[in-house]
Amino acid sequence: MKQAYRRLYPFQPHFVPINGHRYHYVDEGQGAAVLMLHGNPTWSFYYRRLIAALAPDYRVIAPDHIGCGLSDKPGPDAYAYRLEDRVCDLEAFIEKVLPDTPITLVVHDWGGMIGMAFALRHLPQIQRVVITNTSGFLSPSGKPIPLRLRLIRNFRPFAEPAVLGLNIFARAALVMAVRHRLPRDVRRALVAPYDSPRNRIATLRFVQDIPLSKNDPSYALVKFVDDNLHRLGHLPMLICWGKHDFVFDLDYFREWQRRFPDAEAHLFENAGHYLLEDEPRAVTRTIQNFLHHHPAG
Repeated sequence: MKQAYRRLYPFQPHFVPINGHRYHYVDEGQGAAVLMLHGNPTWSFYYRRLIAALAPDYRVIAPDHIGCGLSDKPGPDAYAYRLEDRVCDLEAFIEKVLPDTPITLVVHDWGGMIGMAFALRHLPQIQRVVITNTSGFLSPSGKPIPLRLRLIRNFRPFAEPAVLGLNIFARAALVMAVRHRLPRDVRRALVAPYDSPRNRIATLRFVQDIPLSKNDPSYALVKFVDDNLHRLGHLPMLICWGKHDFVFDLDYFREWQRRFPDAEAHLFENAGHYLLEDEPRAVTRTIQNFLHHHPAG
C-alpha cells in the first residue's frame, strides 16, 4: 500500500495467521459486530466509506480474502483458491477474532457466496444480513455468465496473459463496474494490491472457480447454499442493488426478492456493480437506517 492511499484508507492494519498465510483485516469502532466481505477484484478498500460511517456506532470488521488486498498472495501450489478454502479461511478468522459473537453480514460479489456459506454453517451467530449485488444461489433459470467471464474462465491461452500479465480483469472493472467515472486516486487504490502477475492469481482463480456444472469443484458447495438459503428467512435482511450491473443484473435482484419477500429492498437507479462507489452516501444512509430499525440482540 503506497502512502498516497492512506488518506482514503486511514485504518490500522491487523493480521492473523490462517493456515500458514497472513490474513489482513480492518477492525474499527466498538459495539455490535458488522462483518463486511468483499468480492473480486476488490478488497476491503471498497468498504472504506461504509467502515468510517459505521465505526462510531459499531465494531466494523473487513477482511481481505487470501490473494486479495493486503493479505498474503500465495502461489497456486500453496493455496487452492477454491470457494471451500475461502469459507474455511473465514471460519478460522471468525474463531480467532469474533468467537461466539453475534454478527451482521454485509456482502458484495463473491463475498455473498462466501458469506452465505459461512452463515448457513454458523446460523446462530448471524443476526442481520445486508445483500449488495451478489448471489447466494446458482444462476437464475440457468442464466449464462457473460461472454467476457466465460473467456477468462474457460480459455487459458487468453486468460493467463490477459489477467495475470495485463491485469485486464481488475482494470476493466474500474470502467465497467461503475456508472460514474472514478477519481484517479480511487482507481489506483482499487488495483494497487494487484501490481504484478504473481499478485493477480486470486483475480483469475475467482473467475475460474465459478461453478456452472456438477463437475466443477465448487458446485456442490454452491448447491448446498442454494438449497438451504431459505434458512436465513427469519433474519432481518436488507437488499441494496445497483441497477446497471453487467454480471449480477436485475434477474439476480429479483431472485433475492423472490426468495426473501419480506426483505427490505432498494434499487439504485444510477449505480452499477460497484454500488458503494457510485452511490456511497445514499447506500450508507440506507444501511444505517436498517441497522437502527433492527437493533442487534
